[in-house]
Amino acid sequence: MTDGNIATDEDTGLSAEEQEVLDAIETENVDFVRLQFTDITGTVKNVSIPAHQVEKAFEEGIWFDGSSIEGFVRIQESDMRLEPDPSTFAVLPWRSNGDSASARLICDVVNTDGTPFDGGPRQVLKRVLARAEEMGYTVSIGPEPEFFLFEKDEEGNATTIPHDSGGYFDLAPKDMASDVRREIIFTLEEMGFEIEASHHEVADGQHEINFKYEDALAAADNIATFRAVVRAVAEQNDIHATFMPKPISEINGSGMHSHISLFDEDGNAFDDPDDEFNLSETAYQFMGGILNHAEAFTAVTNPTVNSYKRLVPGYEAPVYVAWSDTNRSALIRVPDAAGASSRFEIRSPDPSCNPYLSLAAVISAGLEGIENDADPGKPVREDIYEFTDEKREEYGITTLPGSLDEAVDALEEDDVIREGLGEHVVEKFIEAKRADYADYRVFVSNWEKEKYLEKF
Repeated sequence: MTDGNIATDEDTGLSAEEQEVLDAIETENVDFVRLQFTDITGTVKNVSIPAHQVEKAFEEGIWFDGSSIEGFVRIQESDMRLEPDPSTFAVLPWRSNGDSASARLICDVVNTDGTPFDGGPRQVLKRVLARAEEMGYTVSIGPEPEFFLFEKDEEGNATTIPHDSGGYFDLAPKDMASDVRREIIFTLEEMGFEIEASHHEVADGQHEINFKYEDALAAADNIATFRAVVRAVAEQNDIHATFMPKPISEINGSGMHSHISLFDEDGNAFDDPDDEFNLSETAYQFMGGILNHAEAFTAVTNPTVNSYKRLVPGYEAPVYVAWSDTNRSALIRVPDAAGASSRFEIRSPDPSCNPYLSLAAVISAGLEGIENDADPGKPVREDIYEFTDEKREEYGITTLPGSLDEAVDALEEDDVIREGLGEHVVEKFIEAKRADYADYRVFVSNWEKEKYLEKF
């Protein structure tokens, strides 16, 4: 796990960073460490090992059965190995007390021969970021995940009764969850997050916590960690946290708007102070690539049947493939920012996505735009929701897929996104999403019963 460019401890053969983890384990009285990774759906998986086994995990990895993980390998190819990334070590505050503590390490998945597993979501993102690095760029992401807090019933099951009746930027007493949100923030900060803002969102029980932008791999790790922290803290307060995109009809759903920029050796490659929107040619090309491949990557950024209940007009979610600096009906919004902060915001992703695959798909689209000098067209400053079909056609504005099935069709046909994700992931992802949609198609909902049972 080491090479000639990494400092090692002469006695143990570990890298300096790995040795720092062992020292922290001793200092923090850590007795168990969770080795975490995600399957293709974004579900966090983990195996817990005694703290004294961490050195062995660094040196040899930890073996597991890959055939039992969604989207990994067949049973005859089941042996796989977890390699912990020492930079991801963090103590879990909710699992700690005065006498002992638990911690986590995020892992990469490798094959039996030690080569990276192509189907591992974290490896997929690493591969795309290596391509960006070859082009001279590092990718910076600032995610804004939203979530709902709901009451539980007497049996402890989740309901869709909001924990509070607050609205956008409301204060207590309407925002009764402000104490829970503060506890979430303190927990995240203990784990190394730099929180920039938090507030109540538009819908009852809906919240948003924004953390500082990071390089794309760290951002994806942070999103996975964020979801785990929110759920853990909510559980401790006997309420249920959900990142389901649209848990309640006829109100706003939860998105994960993502701010993106590229940096090169000269600084922010998206910045141009002479441009009306402070964006460079590189930024426009990257934006053009995203717009060109938006229909295909939507299957990944919005991966559930429920995701498409959010992507409808009228609830502040983007539906139209266009960009703007003023309105939120477009897929991409350019905020008023300049210099090192020059960026744009992709508004379609939702927090149910696998963060590694979602970012890999979006970045692949943008990089292809740079390579092929993609043109994003002119900004649309009018409210696209008010456009007629004819006017949208005149402006060249298309729409995002209206269902998971349509999105998967688009993914199947897009070679750029397929290449970015890799054929193993694409095949397994499509298989899983087709199965989800098939289940959905044959299920008779309460809405249908209420609408048709007596009428017909």
